[in-house]
Amino acid sequence: MKAVHRLATFADTGRLFELRRQAIVVLAPRGMSVAEAGTWATTLTIEGMQRKLRELEVWVAELNGAVVGWGAIRGDRLEGLYTEPELAGSGVGTELLGMLEALMRARGVATVMLDSSANAEKFYCKRGYAPVGPRTPDGAQPMRKRLDSTQTIPNALEHGL
Repeated sequence: MKAVHRLATFADTGRLFELRRQAIVVLAPRGMSVAEAGTWATTLTIEGMQRKLRELEVWVAELNGAVVGWGAIRGDRLEGLYTEPELAGSGVGTELLGMLEALMRARGVATVMLDSSANAEKFYCKRGYAPVGPRTPDGAQPMRKRLDSTQTIPNALEHGL
């Protein structure tokens, strides 16, 4: 499934907020209780999503003009990755992650760091990430991946590089 990637805008705020909420409520119970997922889903407000758009580099994945996923990076950190729950396993998240890693690699980032929720650990491990250190107080697993400097950026012009 080939999505189009673009930088998010403030006009995307509501959609990104809702997509994150849906992804957590539907997908997170694979690695945590329904109650924990529900609590996590409510930790972000619309204002918090706007703050993410100001402070992070947020990219969206679109299919047929509809936003179906988003990911955020800052420096050497992946700060979030979410997809439409019904598209889980379709490749949208993998493709978006690959694009974000390619951007980071092009900027000289050698190692990507992230904190994975329990439900996403297998996803990241299958894509080359490894746990590092103990879980955070909120239960996230710190992970990292060394980026291969020989890989190229797919469709560099498409991503504004």
